[in-house]
Parts: sequence; structure tokens; C-alpha cells
Amino acid sequence: MTVLLVLATFLVFIALDYAVNRRKAVRTVGVETPQAVPALSGGDYIDGFMVPGNIAYHPGHSWLVRERKNVVRVGADEFAAALAGNVEKIELPKPGQWVRQGQKVVSFYRNGEQTEMVSPTEGEVMEINHEVIANPALMRQDPYGKGWLVSVHVPDEENTSRNLIPKMLVREWMSEAVARLYAHQPALAGAVAADGGRPAADLLEALPGKNWKEVTSEFFLTN
Repeated sequence: MTVLLVLATFLVFIALDYAVNRRKAVRTVGVETPQAVPALSGGDYIDGFMVPGNIAYHPGHSWLVRERKNVVRVGADEFAAALAGNVEKIELPKPGQWVRQGQKVVSFYRNGEQTEMVSPTEGEVMEINHEVIANPALMRQDPYGKGWLVSVHVPDEENTSRNLIPKMLVREWMSEAVARLYAHQPALAGAVAADGGRPAADLLEALPGKNWKEVTSEFFLTN
């Protein structure tokens, strides 16, 4: 009799445990994981330029962030956007086009000149930002948000980070880029500090002697 009582008690505990866990499971069913989107969370200012910590950077100053499984969003970092400045037109690859990492895929136009930016990843273009095409200023105003450029389907997600800047070296990489820019023209240090240490909207606008295509191509790795 005692054995039966113990067994019955044990079965009751199992039933209760099952019911509690099932209730927890039911509560979680249908709750979608928030989509990963560009944001300024976890970011920092490096020599005046915003560098969010939750995205990855290509040496050519493009960035990417995981939107969902096998899909990443791509854009230009604030350093690149400030160098490109007041562009008049942006050309993006067409949806369905296959792009390779390091391939020239984005074109910026200004005063009759063209400069290009390379893709930070390899895959098929899924979507382009029509808003930034209609209003190129968005790339400078909100480079990590509304100024994004394209979404790419990456079949080999494990290799998405290949040839990108290791997180532990991002600060050093950006500082070196800013120092190299100042070496071109020391007056640019003043342009970056024009708004309390934040970069001017158009870094090269006040330097007519500097070749826009030449300088941007150097940093965008397209020369």
C-alpha cells in the first residue's frame, strides 16, 4: 500500500511538472524573434564618427548586419557617408543580382563624377532601398538606419564574416582611417570638429583642391 501511495504521489508530481512546462511552451509559441536591424545600440564614437557595435565592417567602409537567417542588410558607415557627402545620385544593384565580396556594387554621383563602393559580402540581392535612391541625403543623415542600401541573401552564413574587420580591431581600424584622412589635408580635422567633435555633413566640400573621386576611391578600396 505504501509503495502504491509513493508511486501515485510520484505520478502526480510528473503530471504537474508536465502541465507547468506545457503552459510555458504555449506562451512562447508564435512569439517571433525580433528582427535584427541596424541600430545605434552598443555603439561608440571613434574620433567623431559613430561606429555601432552590433554591426560588422568591411575594410572598404561598408557594413552589414544580420536581418534574419541567411539575410543581411548592407550600408555605408558614417565615415564613408561623410566622405561621399552631398551625392546627387545613388545606383544600386538590381534584385536577383549575385554580388561577390569586394565587388564594386554601389555607385555615388556628384558634380559629374562617379565613385564606387564594394560589397562586404557575397550573395543574391534581395531588396534595395528605394527611399535612399529617391533621397540620397538619407545615407548621410542616417547611415545605419533609413540610409541602408541593400539586403542580400547569403547562402553560406558561416562565411559571412570572412575578410571583415575583427570586432576587437574596429576602433584601431577607424582611428587609422581618420588619421590617414587628416594626413591628406590637416584642415579636415577642423571639419570633423565643426559640430562639437562630430563630422561635418560633407567633409570634402570645403576643400575644392581635393579630388573627390580620388580620395573616396582610396578609402572605399576601388582605386
